[in-house]
Formats: sequence, structure tokens, C-alpha cells
Amino acid sequence: MDELMGIARHRDPEILAITERDPRYAYEAYPFVLGGVERAVAALEESRHVSGGELCESLRQLALVRFGPLAKDVLNFWGIRTTMDFGNIVFNLVEACLLLKTEQDSIADFINVYDFDAAFEEDSGGA
Repeated sequence: MDELMGIARHRDPEILAITERDPRYAYEAYPFVLGGVERAVAALEESRHVSGGELCESLRQLALVRFGPLAKDVLNFWGIRTTMDFGNIVFNLVEACLLLKTEQDSIADFINVYDFDAAFEEDSGGA
């Protein structure tokens, strides 16, 4: 919880500018996605680019670790309801030069990577 409070006290002006341009997602979604990128890269055996699918799985795991059974609710509160929302956030970060992409990267890499409801219910102990 201290981490979330720190986000509230020390807002990054570049991320604030993104949320002004695209108000679909809460400010907190952006540091969360950046944390998921770091987690995905750290999990790689060799240094390479992370795919959209790998990033979505990393974000799912991170949400479950941080928020437990409330993971889906927290993400929904931030405006994230599908893996495509993760993609929109990633490409907003790319546009702001806070993340890099390759020529092969596409927003389409984030379409229906997994069913959001099932992905969080299965691992969170839900029905």
C-alpha cells in the first residue's frame, strides 16, 4: 500500500501528460505496466525483446501478486478490462518515449491474449 501512496505523492509529469491525452486509464495503470515490463524482462533467460503475450502474462502474474483476489477489480478500476487495454497503455508509453518498440511490435499483439475474467478467477481462488 505504501507503494500506491508513493505514486500519489510523486507523480511523473510524463505519465500525467499521457493521462491528459488519453483519460481512459488511471495514472496508476502506467507505473503498474512499467513494473510488468521490468518483471517480464527480469524473467528472461537471455536479453531480448518481450512480446505482447509475454508482457500480458507478466502483468497478470504481477496483479495477482500485488492485489490477490482483488486483482481484476483493481485493474477494472484503472480502466483495464482486456489485454487490449494493456496494449493501449504500452503504446501510449511508446509514444511518450518511455518504452521502446521494434518494427515487429503491433497493437494487434495484445488482442485477446487471454480472457480477463477466466485469467483472474482461475488463479485467485474464484469460482
